[in-house]
Amino acid sequence: MTDHILIERQGAVQIIRMNRPDKKNAITRAMYAEMAAALVAGDKDPAVRCHVFLGVPGAFSSGNDLADFMAIATGGEGGGEVWEFLLALAGTEKPVVSGVDGIAVGIGTTINLHCDLTFATPRTMFRTPFVDLGLVPEAGSSLIAPQLLGLQGAFALLGLGEGFPAERALAAGLIYKVVAEDELEAATLAAAGEIAAKPPEALKIARDLMRGDRTKLVERIKEEGAHFRARLKSDEARAALVAFMTRKKG
Repeated sequence: MTDHILIERQGAVQIIRMNRPDKKNAITRAMYAEMAAALVAGDKDPAVRCHVFLGVPGAFSSGNDLADFMAIATGGEGGGEVWEFLLALAGTEKPVVSGVDGIAVGIGTTINLHCDLTFATPRTMFRTPFVDLGLVPEAGSSLIAPQLLGLQGAFALLGLGEGFPAERALAAGLIYKVVAEDELEAATLAAAGEIAAKPPEALKIARDLMRGDRTKLVERIKEEGAHFRARLKSDEARAALVAFMTRKKG
């Protein structure tokens, strides 16, 4: 366990808080593993009725830790923790709510595609630069985003890597509500508490009906994952990652 993921309880709400502010909540393999374990444990615990994802002020998540990407791109193996988390997220039995402030890049955006409610602040920017890094969409986003945003909106987000400010994300149906920075956590947790107070069996049936059969989603996550792993080892992705990390250091 690390202090980069903080697991808290507020009544029947399980809070999964990403807490790596010095790296703008870039997610490491260990962090993915802890979040996956929390989702699985929370789903099994009858005392938990809702999951919540939160970040730190100004950064929900800057995406996957690029050092992990580079390790695989330069011949390393691993990364199974990422896919375990994505499958746990896609398969959650209980509602998921997120509160997003500031940076929401890559997985920092696609996590929210699986949430039942997402609150965001006016300064939040959702962006998925997968293609810019020589990679492909993940987390089932290539399936979910066209359903939410239409084909052209999804292409703008996932293909162009165009940023979606909070108000545009709201208008597009990507998020539920825009709230002030100093109200974000309270609003997110209040909604989660309201959800947790609902009759759990009826809510589960209603949620399952709305989400439908998740078989295709799981299949798409696995398909994306196969492409993603292959792309990480490609010359194109390696060059893009090196160029990006060089710019960051400069």
